Amino acid sequence: MTEAYIYDAVRTPRGKGRPDGSLHEVTSLRMSATVLNALKGRNGLDGHAVEDVIWGNVTQVMEQGACLARTAVLASDLDESIPGLSINRFCASGMEAVNLAANQVRGGAGEAYIAGGVEMMSRVPMGSDGAAIAVDPSVALDQYFVPQGISADIIATEYGFSRDQADALAVESQRRAKAAWDDNRFAKSVIPVTDVNGLTILDHDEFIRPGTDMQTLGALKPSFKDMGEVMPGFDKVAMLKYPHLEKVNHIHHAGNSSGIVDGSAGVLVGNAEFGKKYGLTPRARIRATAKIGTDPTIMLTGPVPATQKILAESGLSISDIDLFEVNEAFAAVVLRFQQAFDVDPDLINVNGGSIAMGHPLGATGAIIISTLLDELERTDKEMGLATLCIASGMGAATIIERV
Repeated sequence: MTEAYIYDAVRTPRGKGRPDGSLHEVTSLRMSATVLNALKGRNGLDGHAVEDVIWGNVTQVMEQGACLARTAVLASDLDESIPGLSINRFCASGMEAVNLAANQVRGGAGEAYIAGGVEMMSRVPMGSDGAAIAVDPSVALDQYFVPQGISADIIATEYGFSRDQADALAVESQRRAKAAWDDNRFAKSVIPVTDVNGLTILDHDEFIRPGTDMQTLGALKPSFKDMGEVMPGFDKVAMLKYPHLEKVNHIHHAGNSSGIVDGSAGVLVGNAEFGKKYGLTPRARIRATAKIGTDPTIMLTGPVPATQKILAESGLSISDIDLFEVNEAFAAVVLRFQQAFDVDPDLINVNGGSIAMGHPLGATGAIIISTLLDELERTDKEMGLATLCIASGMGAATIIERV
């Protein structure tokens, strides 16, 4: 089978994801084109160099609708001969785009792809596309649907995680993110966003709150307690599914959950012939990819079975992995991963994660692959695993190996 290599990976800084955020006036289209142009320019590519652009995006309505991938190609410096494919695997959309591109290259369907994703959550609000699993009683009732925040609190209850544990993880995420920015660790991948005059709008992740401490977080009200216990009473739904739970322990709040932000990221994936043609040196090979379905009510446990699956299929063990990126959708997701594999916390999200820097849904999967690659290079390590939980009960994972 043909090897699929990562030649480059870039991302924009993550904006606050609110109308007062720096990126609010920037469209999803422009953010996507910014990434495409950066990959083309940084690598000296012809406009027709890649086979396709595969672009993850979760809320595919309004400006993010109508195959944003193809529209982004037309708005970029790439040739019109390159098509575009928009995909949605919820929070893993950006990762799935990269994995799909890698497997297309492996299968001989083209020499190279640009893959990644975008989410402008300040302009296209999360959930504005509607969702049958949430609103259609023919499936919502049968599947015991609850919102993701309730699912995160169910994980905490089921696996015994306290609020202090969740808050401590959040404080550490903030500390690590600040240290990474202070040490310029993202410089290789982060590209600034500019206005129409070429002036920089944003050149850093603006969501980070470096002053966060246990006392600050301790003052926050649990975000999902009311919707669980009062109206619409999702805790009762959860306990119909899991009758062994006496109650749901609501430990998650705005400070230990992922931030709502804007952002985009892209990865240049190709075979060896592509690299030779453009004089590029591969930075890593995509060793393995995996996806899996899981319990749709507890929903966010996917990183564990996805990791088990990718390790089994690749013939690797958890001890073969030098670094991990586990998306910090909620603190309990990462705590469960640590618990399941007994992984040293110092090897997981070493530069902070989505609690500190935010989670631009369709882009995050590509962002954490980029972050993982940079850190493997910085620390001269070989093998890394990135994984995400996914709405409605799924998981995805990617293993990359430096070359």
